[in-house]
Amino acid sequence: MLTFNNEKLKSVLRCPICNSEMDISYENSATLFCKGAKKHCYDFASGGYVNLCRPGQSGGGDSKQAVRARSDFLDLDYYAPVRDKLCELLCSLLETQKQPIVIDAGCGEGYYSTAIAKNDFALAGFDLSKFATDAAAKRAKREELHNAFYGVASVFELPIADGAADAVVNIFAPCVESEYSRVLRDGGYLIIACAGPDHLLGLKRAIYREIHKNNTRADMPTALSKIDSVRVKYEIDLNSNEAIKNLFAMTPYYWKTSQEDVKKLDGLDSLHTEIDVIFEIYKK
Repeated sequence: MLTFNNEKLKSVLRCPICNSEMDISYENSATLFCKGAKKHCYDFASGGYVNLCRPGQSGGGDSKQAVRARSDFLDLDYYAPVRDKLCELLCSLLETQKQPIVIDAGCGEGYYSTAIAKNDFALAGFDLSKFATDAAAKRAKREELHNAFYGVASVFELPIADGAADAVVNIFAPCVESEYSRVLRDGGYLIIACAGPDHLLGLKRAIYREIHKNNTRADMPTALSKIDSVRVKYEIDLNSNEAIKNLFAMTPYYWKTSQEDVKKLDGLDSLHTEIDVIFEIYKK
């Protein structure tokens, strides 16, 4: 059963092929279609998401296993202070707007975006992984949200009209300033989550011989105006090997660490580590 029925959000969706406006048909099954000359159609999957990638573009992003690991870990709410601060920032920045449109660029499994939608934002989340987008749409269904839309799409080509968004959030996904600036209205906001210097130092200590603090992201905006920087820093204790490995699986270290170092986690049943996230806020 399709739960998405937000007219304001539907009005800003654009066909990835011809850039025409979109509408929804409920004949037989729910389908997004464009109002262009060729009427391109995109079916809603059973989970509630739509594949809006350009032809030949889909099939990338996180695997089903990686999405499951991240979902299982985030559902334990170790990152709840980060999630709550993000929602607090959006509510403060957009307090004068009526149901603002927020784009989650690289939404993953929807942990952050469903929380945003609960604050009465019109939320569109996009991710290149169909497994992540499916998980996000199902999460929104469980929460009975009607103001959240999820689509498979690249953050480099968002199927959103120019100047339609009041805010774009980017949580550890690639930052594409030109594309985010295109979809933002004048006066709109971009919030980027960055790993602070001490983020996950405890996890690093458990794996590596030499420990290095995190550097500043290399893909930060240069044309948009930076207006604030907000740091969320605290410590957590993980009490199971499954949680430790799931945390590791959702980090970039998962792809860069030798099997010898990865094996150090096998017998580890507890872990104390820092969470250090910096929200960099920009205005168009």
